[in-house]
Amino acid sequence: MRKTRMLAVTGVAAAAFAAEAHAGGFYLQEQSARGAGRAYSGEVADTGVASLWWNPASIARSGREAYVGLHGVIVDGSVDDRGSTITYPNGLTVPVGGEPRALKPVEPGLLPNLAIATPIGDRFAVGLLVSAPFNFTSKYDARSWTRYDALTSDLRTVDLQMTGAMRVTDWLDVGVSANAEYSEARLTSAFPNLSPLLPDGHTELKGDGWDWGWGVGAQGHFDKLTVGLSYKSAIDHKLDGQAVVSGLLPPLPAAANRSVDASATFSTPWIAALGVRYALTDKLTLNGQVQRIGWGEFDAIRIRSPTGEQVIEQDYKDVTTGGVGVDYALNPALTLRAGVQYDPTPTPDIGRTARVPDGDRWLYGVGATGNVGERLKIDAAFAYIDFKDSRIERTDVINPGTPVATRTDLRGHVKGAGYVMSLGMRTSF
Repeated sequence: MRKTRMLAVTGVAAAAFAAEAHAGGFYLQEQSARGAGRAYSGEVADTGVASLWWNPASIARSGREAYVGLHGVIVDGSVDDRGSTITYPNGLTVPVGGEPRALKPVEPGLLPNLAIATPIGDRFAVGLLVSAPFNFTSKYDARSWTRYDALTSDLRTVDLQMTGAMRVTDWLDVGVSANAEYSEARLTSAFPNLSPLLPDGHTELKGDGWDWGWGVGAQGHFDKLTVGLSYKSAIDHKLDGQAVVSGLLPPLPAAANRSVDASATFSTPWIAALGVRYALTDKLTLNGQVQRIGWGEFDAIRIRSPTGEQVIEQDYKDVTTGGVGVDYALNPALTLRAGVQYDPTPTPDIGRTARVPDGDRWLYGVGATGNVGERLKIDAAFAYIDFKDSRIERTDVINPGTPVATRTDLRGHVKGAGYVMSLGMRTSF
């Protein structure tokens, strides 16, 4: 796949925001410590504020309840050069050079979430969820072989979900939600000058903005079976900020080094989920969940700046994730959990960016809930994520169709594993 980048600031902004949208594709499921213990296999069919991210109907019959959780995420991986080259305007093709291996480019992080719900009368409930579903940071050394594609990628989001739920009948609950999501991004990369003897230039993009979405859900409660359905809308994002280019040297024009206002619009996916929980015995509950994630919504990135408008087409695909798990009530004070989930990447093999070196993954989770008194529950979980090896294979042309056109062909190999430690507290009041 070949992508083009103009030396004008509009093109720089396009390249940087494209990478940010890839980061948006790195959806973080760590929204419940209870759910992490069973690999998120029963969340859309479970009740209470710990399942509020997956289903707004989950609070219809849970009473007054609050939840707070914290998840530590560590990704241990490497991104290795496999023959990347740069071709200068005079036709000279040389290796990109630099450090050929990047270790642990994805930085560890702490992901918090909290929620609260209260009934209103006998049939209604309202809730508030605060989460961070798209937080991500990756960093490469300034001399890394990835530098023309990625140096720093820093994305922060805060999602506020306001929810209303109703107990329609003895067996049917429904819910609706509105999401206000704040996003902030900072992205940097190197820009080549016109000779391998010259130092690299530098690009930086910062942007932020508030965006809106919605969700609906339902749960059916039967004798031993609970069925849950939910739909979370796509969110149309707009980030307003500034694009900066510096360090470009003659014979490139001095005017190429500049700072301008820029904005980008793109869409993150809708999520449709179906889940079941079946009480096989008084102690053992089986869980299953399937999600269809509509990454096809991410069809293009549209860049606007004083220099014009540019549309960057993408090649994301819809994916289906699935998980199964169990809850086992060892005794009235302790419940054990375990589960496994398959989560394919929506990113294409050809064109994948080093900003988020993603791949198909299997997630294995174990966890437990301990009851502390009548009103307090402590959830703890550990998850291991096995990433399938993947590759970086992308071509960028800078200033195409001009005498100073420069091409970078990045070829790399990605491997790694992830570790998630989750701790949560639920209390009724």
